[in-house]
Amino acid sequence: MIPIPDKMKEVMAHEGVVAIVTQGIEGPHMVNTWNSYLRISGDGKLLVPVGYMHVTENNLAQNPRVLITLGAREVEGTHGPGTGFFVEGTGTIVDSGPTFDSTKATFPWARAVLEIKVSAAKQTL
Repeated sequence: MIPIPDKMKEVMAHEGVVAIVTQGIEGPHMVNTWNSYLRISGDGKLLVPVGYMHVTENNLAQNPRVLITLGAREVEGTHGPGTGFFVEGTGTIVDSGPTFDSTKATFPWARAVLEIKVSAAKQTL
């Protein structure tokens, strides 16, 4: 697991769309969420509140690999305004315990938390 880069934390502080990709028997599956929903756990994992994401959950039970993209126009990139990140990691769905409880307190609609151990985070813009 690697530390989440400061520039990515800056991106997370601005609104934007997050794309989350998992791989299942029927092929790749993508869902979206918002930058403002992402959190970082005390031990450095990326946390995503889960509303539906049933296909994502089923895919992770077979293959824990997760790919994510996120970005924000307001954060300075390598070539001007706007930047984004491509993130790789392994994910698990957590539906009980302290991580779930704190997520549920912030997002009452969450039925679980996607907990991602980040193995790579590359700035793309």
